[in-house]
Amino acid sequence: MSGFLLVLCLALWHQGGTAGPDPPGCSSPDAVRVAEEALEKINQDRTSGYILSLNRLYDVSHTPQQEQRGSHYTLTIDVIETKCHISSKKAWKQCQVRGVDKVPVYGECQVSVFVDPQVKLQSYSCVLREVPATAVVDVCPDCPTAENLNDPIIVETANISLKRFNEESSLANYFTLENITKASSQWVVWPSYFVEFTILETVCSKKADPSELSSCPTMNCQFAHRGFCLGTHVALEEEFETINPVERKGGSLRNHKPVEVKCEIYEPQAAAAEKQAHATAGSGHPELHDHNHTHLHAHEHVHSDSPSPAASNAQGPIGTVVHLPASPRSAPLASSCPGPRRHNLHIVKLKL
Repeated sequence: MSGFLLVLCLALWHQGGTAGPDPPGCSSPDAVRVAEEALEKINQDRTSGYILSLNRLYDVSHTPQQEQRGSHYTLTIDVIETKCHISSKKAWKQCQVRGVDKVPVYGECQVSVFVDPQVKLQSYSCVLREVPATAVVDVCPDCPTAENLNDPIIVETANISLKRFNEESSLANYFTLENITKASSQWVVWPSYFVEFTILETVCSKKADPSELSSCPTMNCQFAHRGFCLGTHVALEEEFETINPVERKGGSLRNHKPVEVKCEIYEPQAAAAEKQAHATAGSGHPELHDHNHTHLHAHEHVHSDSPSPAASNAQGPIGTVVHLPASPRSAPLASSCPGPRRHNLHIVKLKL
């Protein structure tokens, strides 16, 4: 017995007197929390594209840094694109991932964070890719498939969708097209085209003639609104040269109906901050006035031709997001990795 105790004491002495805890793996609640908060900060840091959702924690490494009273984590996170545009500033848990019928996009992010215990994002590198149309058709033959964003019919579908939005909205100013962000098509009875695009507020009032919209400059100030739109156009047979679909009458749509459009308009952060300031200032502004989508302020805002310094991001994003084909990846090194998937698109070929 005494010999056994001696061996045990020597073993504990060799390990510094204590048995160290196992490093966190993909099933560790701490590692999962770090991954979730890191992805939230990645989405907040980005300025274009769509909000990403966490599909699973693929791998993790953890290095305690006692001098800095924290820990360094290196994470590999599998992500799936959501339907929320980055302009919405929504939390990723509030956003629905794209299903197989919405041109899904997936990928992975390499992330470096420091935890003390707050999660501080240091760097990230994400690689994304569209699910190939062949993989979509395998599981959903009638689902829409991706279209070229520069196709003339896609561009015109976005334009006529925006035209309808400007005609029907109750906002004070006209909006103009910023970027087409996603497009797809589907043939059921007639060809249908689906576009997603961002819009920017212009300086032109709704009282102006619509013919002047093409020359309206955007409102380059911190109080300008921006939006994200979904447009749909169902083309009737007589609108296209179905015998030679390559020409498609030069991409022209002779009949602009039926067109449906739905837009989200985002309140500028500067307007929300100013509204809060008015609410707490007291004597400076005795009455509270509304900043919601009108620009009818009690004081004048000058809309210059250059962006406001307060609206610009001086440092820029601290990471990158690129679109590249899938490449072989190494097996995870941490215990219990990879973690379980949170989403199932039923695309067996890609294990999604």
